[in-house]
Amino acid sequence: MSDLFTIAVRNLLRYRRRTLLTGSLIALGVLFVVVFGASAGAFKGMMIGQMTDSMLGHVQVHRRGFVASIENLPLTLTLDARQVAAVERVLQETPGIEASSPRLKFAGLFSNYAETTGIRVNGVHPEREFATVPLLSSRIARGNKGLKRGEILIPELLSTGMNVKVGDTVVLIATNREGSVNAGQYVVGGVLESVSGPGGRDAYIQMKDAEDLLRLEAQEVSEIAVRLERFGALDATARSLDAALSGGPEGKGRRPFEVHTWEALSPFYNVAMMIDLLTVSIRVALIAIVLISVMNVMLMAVFERVKEIGTIAAMGTLPGRIMSMFVVEGLLLGVFGAAAGAGLGALVVAALKVVRPTFDFGRQTGLVLSPSINPWDMLIVAGIVVAVSVVASFQPAFKAARLEPVDALRHG
Repeated sequence: MSDLFTIAVRNLLRYRRRTLLTGSLIALGVLFVVVFGASAGAFKGMMIGQMTDSMLGHVQVHRRGFVASIENLPLTLTLDARQVAAVERVLQETPGIEASSPRLKFAGLFSNYAETTGIRVNGVHPEREFATVPLLSSRIARGNKGLKRGEILIPELLSTGMNVKVGDTVVLIATNREGSVNAGQYVVGGVLESVSGPGGRDAYIQMKDAEDLLRLEAQEVSEIAVRLERFGALDATARSLDAALSGGPEGKGRRPFEVHTWEALSPFYNVAMMIDLLTVSIRVALIAIVLISVMNVMLMAVFERVKEIGTIAAMGTLPGRIMSMFVVEGLLLGVFGAAAGAGLGALVVAALKVVRPTFDFGRQTGLVLSPSINPWDMLIVAGIVVAVSVVASFQPAFKAARLEPVDALRHG
């Protein structure tokens, strides 16, 4: 077997320029795939982090039917105190849960005494909310990094459009479940930047203030946001919570709760899927480059060495061995291109980590892109390149093995 590799190396070196050009083309393809994959993965991870750590959390638990009507923020589909206790008991028993935050969400009217507009209000326990979505405090562009009783955090859209500043007194008007209209005065404690742009009408007040505004006699919660210790365990933890909150064996009765990951709650999930699809498309393009390049080189090699093939065939070399010679050449081309491309890709990614390029995402500025290479991804890309190189060599190798010695010796 070792002599096949020796012969293959010798034949590749006979045509150094062609071997170098083909290997370089494969290496550039691998380089681009590695760098793009690392950068796209870092960008996607950063954007997911902005969404989950700023407002959504990793997982949310709702009463059945709430998410389907979430645009209306129905107060008739809240979790009562008994259900909240049941969910929190399950969260305590589930490993991998870092923090959780109950929220009471409702629609209302926001007034500065001169103008009135619609608003979405989140009643929260500040300590638990900031632990569950740790980037929320960084979104407070003006004001204190906290939330006290009687204060409200308002979106920048309202602050700018209605000329409301930190320290101003405003009024919230809301209708409770019984249809009673209630109002309360609050002091603007801070102004929130939006996660993905200038839009957004979500405000925050303390849970007790929300309960007083809606005149609730007992605890009610619209959702419970959950933060995981390890984001990679998202799907497994969501399935575990869903099973624990199912209310009995599968198929018996209706489940009182719904468990949703951030993917089902954010339109950015579609963008993340497009990034994954683009990464797959780039890999498919790499396969095409390698396939065409290696097949072209091996066909040229067979055409240029017809007499040589006829000579070794006339000397008794079996067709299988002739075929193996060309397949090994293709294999070595793939290995050379994959190794060179992976090495260059690792250097470029390391350079990007040192340069620390920044970009803006909506209202978030100065976000640092820090790509990293997943060793398994690199091995998969390299394996694909080597495998395609071998496959691309089969047709030319088969053609060489089928040459008749007499016809081959007469060639040219």
